[in-house]
Amino acid sequence: MSRIRITKQFSFETGHALYGYDGKCRNVHGHSYKLSVTVIGEPITDTSHVKLGMVIDFGDLKKIVKEDIVDVFDHATVFNKNTPHVELANELSSRGHNIILVNYQPTSENMVIDFAEKIKKRLPEYIRLHSLKLQETETSYAEWHAADNE
Repeated sequence: MSRIRITKQFSFETGHALYGYDGKCRNVHGHSYKLSVTVIGEPITDTSHVKLGMVIDFGDLKKIVKEDIVDVFDHATVFNKNTPHVELANELSSRGHNIILVNYQPTSENMVIDFAEKIKKRLPEYIRLHSLKLQETETSYAEWHAADNE
């Protein structure tokens, strides 16, 4: 049987700031992120299975990514909790802002690593995460590939 890659795309708005960075991104700002999630597996061949011919139902993949990433990060601001930005985060949070504190500098590179770990934990055992592409701007993105991380 052939192994097939399935990709679903998502978009969300997230703010962040890079503590200690020497450029503009040290300031709080936001992006319209685009996330492409590609999984790989064999299409279901059991003729009695309701999802015959599918690697994974796009709706099932959507549910995983929405619950663990899109619904969490959309219209939130991400700060590294190991920096003085935690003070700003606490102030914003006390004023009702949606704040996410992470254990890393919230770059696209680190966010895509975080997203890969979250998605891998939720996939059925017969489906493997193949790659992620997190597009921060129209011309800039970070990619994670399983083959590079084995």
